[in-house]
Amino acid sequence: MLDRMSFGSTGHTSSRVIFGAAALGSMSQERADTTLDILLRRGVNHIDTAATYGESELRLAPFLHDHRPQFFLATKTDQRTGDGARASLESSLERMGVERVDLIQLHNLVEEDEWRTAFSSGGAVEALFQARDEGLCGEVGVTGHGLRIAGMHVRSLAEAPFASVLLPWNHTLAEISHYSDDFRTLETLCVERGVAIQTIKSIARRRWDDLGQMQFSWYEPISEPDVLARAIRFVLADPNLFLNSSSDARLLEMALDAAIDLGEPPPADQLASDRANHTMTPLFDGAQLETI
Repeated sequence: MLDRMSFGSTGHTSSRVIFGAAALGSMSQERADTTLDILLRRGVNHIDTAATYGESELRLAPFLHDHRPQFFLATKTDQRTGDGARASLESSLERMGVERVDLIQLHNLVEEDEWRTAFSSGGAVEALFQARDEGLCGEVGVTGHGLRIAGMHVRSLAEAPFASVLLPWNHTLAEISHYSDDFRTLETLCVERGVAIQTIKSIARRRWDDLGQMQFSWYEPISEPDVLARAIRFVLADPNLFLNSSSDARLLEMALDAAIDLGEPPPADQLASDRANHTMTPLFDGAQLETI
């Protein structure tokens, strides 16, 4: 069974692997149902989706009808105005057939103009905390991509009592010293405040060389079992982190196997060898490759 721990100060004990429901975005309902059954069988009790993940929220609806009490349910909105964020949340509730979500997150809040709009009077932050007070959601969180996001999360936490953050983390990104430093600064702050830390892109190998190769993920994932397992163990060796599974659902059970049998953290020289032998490169560079 997967390890579980407190999801920040929310009061929920979540599996350390969170199901990234972007994987459901373009699936048939039949395949989505089969994928979601894995969560029941393997002890995953936390689902993370978004309004922009294709048909994901709709694919979740039948499963949630039968299993809603068993899962911490999170979604996201990319809207920055208050009216837009409120409408997005209400649409997500309708699409999933639920009365509330446990967590609503501001999706990829990193650009300066969007950040200012979201935090302005009448903006998305104000509206989502109002929705929390009305009982439409349990908590409010913030997410993002790129090498600027750890610093932006620190800034966001200075302005609002977010319950969780989400950002990229893997052993390739950890080699970028300024990002690693920013990540650790954010981590220290989150631990002090009881803010849950979700990580994404744990098994990213690199960006696709040819976008025509793209299949189930916008980046090329690691698929070799041993290499993937070491990437998973690198993240989960840090007891403060949750790991959100890849949008490539074919790798879900392999990732869950690695998360159950953590063992010792992988040695640095082995990770370095993996990066060299499997041409692993960062998804973000702070410049040309800053966005997805």
